[in-house]
Amino acid sequence: MAAELNVWAHPELRSAVAGEDWAAVLRVWRGLTRSSQSVLGARIGLAQPDVSAIENRRRAVTSVEVRQRIIDGLDVPLELLGGPAAEMPLPSLVLPHMVTEAGTDRLARIASGGLRLDAASLDEMDRLLAVHRRAEDTLGSRLMNGVVLAQFRAVAGLYDQARGPLADRLVKLMAEYAQFLAWMAQDQDNAPVALGWFDRSYDWALESGYGDMAATTMSMKAHLAWSQGQGKRCVRLGEAAASTAGASEATRAMAVQMAGRGHALAGDADEAYRRLDDARRIIAEATDAPPWLYFYGESWFAAQRGMAELHLGQWCRAAENLKAGLAGFAPAYRRDRAWYGACLARAYAGAGEAEAALGAALDVISDVSEIGRPHAWQELHRAAGALMRHRAHEGRALYEALASLD
Repeated sequence: MAAELNVWAHPELRSAVAGEDWAAVLRVWRGLTRSSQSVLGARIGLAQPDVSAIENRRRAVTSVEVRQRIIDGLDVPLELLGGPAAEMPLPSLVLPHMVTEAGTDRLARIASGGLRLDAASLDEMDRLLAVHRRAEDTLGSRLMNGVVLAQFRAVAGLYDQARGPLADRLVKLMAEYAQFLAWMAQDQDNAPVALGWFDRSYDWALESGYGDMAATTMSMKAHLAWSQGQGKRCVRLGEAAASTAGASEATRAMAVQMAGRGHALAGDADEAYRRLDDARRIIAEATDAPPWLYFYGESWFAAQRGMAELHLGQWCRAAENLKAGLAGFAPAYRRDRAWYGACLARAYAGAGEAEAALGAALDVISDVSEIGRPHAWQELHRAAGALMRHRAHEGRALYEALASLD
């Protein structure tokens, strides 16, 4: 779409959004931008047949997730969805009861200038961010991104009200929000946006003397390098994060295991296992984990080790560790269960255990389809490809199951 074309000034498109007529929204947007159904589908995370079904009213948009995909993918202005963005309160846009009614009223009054920012209000913002993190574990990044972005804008808008220690604390909170937004962009395979948020988070962390967040941001850049197949860069960034001044032991452990995964990606088994063992030893003795590392523990490290062993072609060991990790994940961790379950299917497929591979894939395929795209979805396709290369009929069965949800 040409940069100068403002499709959201078009009355027909604005009217379609206001009435939540999603069939008309897709059809009119395509006409204004001269885009194909495939191009539109790529923007909103739907296959071309799904776009066609919605446009021709053979399929209604009843899912909150699909609705949010359209809103995010087409950059629908928030004022068309029920009021100007500036008037939206700090709590969730789609999830009810995330803060107390008293907290909701207090944060809204601060945002409107009717009440001064204070420590109690920042406590409420910290709590809300923690709830959003856990909601994303269950609902996925595609649904939560718009919620968290609106929350961040409201928090950042309070900066001019903050003085002294409150200003430092608010900048720290902004760094945490930016890190979370970076993670969600990365989870949706949007590396440019992720890097932009990572840079903001790192700058704000340095500004406020928040070594733990600076190290976390650097470590997550290592994760982004890993996801792009850049083993050596992953190692460098992981080691840099581990040596960042002010990093807690738990954050150091995260960074060291990222370096280990980078070594595994580069095919260096000895260094990979050495760094993974170091990370496990560090986390076992850590007592100072920051709030965003609430998921750390033995199960998580077992799963991470399994992922490293996938790179090294140690299929049976990878399956053993991934299975052990999954056994310790709570049901609410749908996103992680989808990802590691897909990895387990691939490990079984690599080991030639076709029946176990298909079973592991089918156990998680629904969650993978709903909240595991694109990464876990691609992993299941890799598992199906490995089964096909083994000439196992389970490979065709998995491909057909994937196609039915595509």
